[in-house]
Amino acid sequence: IFTDAWHPGLVNLTYMSELLQIPVKIHALWHAGSYDPHDFLGRLIGDKPWVRDAERSFFGAIDYNYFATDFHIDMFSDVFLDPLNKKACINSGKIVRTGWPMEYMASTLAPYKNMAKRDLILFPHRIAPEKQVEIFRDLADQLPQYEFVVCQDRQLTKTEYHTLLGQAKIVFSANLQETLGISCYEGALVDAIPMVPDRLSYTEMYEDGFKYPSHWTESYESYIKHRQELCHHIVVTMTHYEKRVELVQQQAQQLTKRFFNANGLLNKLSEYKK
Repeated sequence: IFTDAWHPGLVNLTYMSELLQIPVKIHALWHAGSYDPHDFLGRLIGDKPWVRDAERSFFGAIDYNYFATDFHIDMFSDVFLDPLNKKACINSGKIVRTGWPMEYMASTLAPYKNMAKRDLILFPHRIAPEKQVEIFRDLADQLPQYEFVVCQDRQLTKTEYHTLLGQAKIVFSANLQETLGISCYEGALVDAIPMVPDRLSYTEMYEDGFKYPSHWTESYESYIKHRQELCHHIVVTMTHYEKRVELVQQQAQQLTKRFFNANGLLNKLSEYKK
């Protein structure tokens, strides 16, 4: 099992398996790659032949390729597979949609679930172009009545980060790249409202009440045009936070059931064992 499919070692493993005639089945989890134009590989390397050939080789060497969302499967397939091959790979099990093995997060965050909330909005993502932190910083200027924290601006311990999650009312995203999105799930587990754009994997993961129109933050320029709408949305969400807590808890349960448990992966491993 390779926890990240972007790993040249799996080609070496396949090579030795074939040469020595030792049967090996490879399972690997795809997180991102050059086929995503907003991922750092896509942004910095793009579609250079060597990287596309490498990813095609990885996919071929892997017996069971795991993706966390249908969005990710579609994005990968649009680059490497025609519709018939995509369907064949899904039917054969070479492509498997499965949640990531993160069942432990609920118990890890349980001590932070009932903390006193304050008017705190978190940006829990890495500071990178595809995360559009500049939008969040401008929102902080527009809404000084609330506390805005970019987590990577601080050298937080795990406990300090989880404490901020427990105290926050909103976890905000304007991401242009997201094939799963762990931090918004973490927020939901401790009753922080995920506020995400209606795009990427978020579209299939979140109920409509947690998604805002994608065009509001498709770029910084688009954000400026729709800034007042997004600010109003934040104010309304903050004002009615208490009424949304039960919905957040229901959303967290759905996310755990569909995207943050490894049942699909474990079932496939069980089939192979039999």
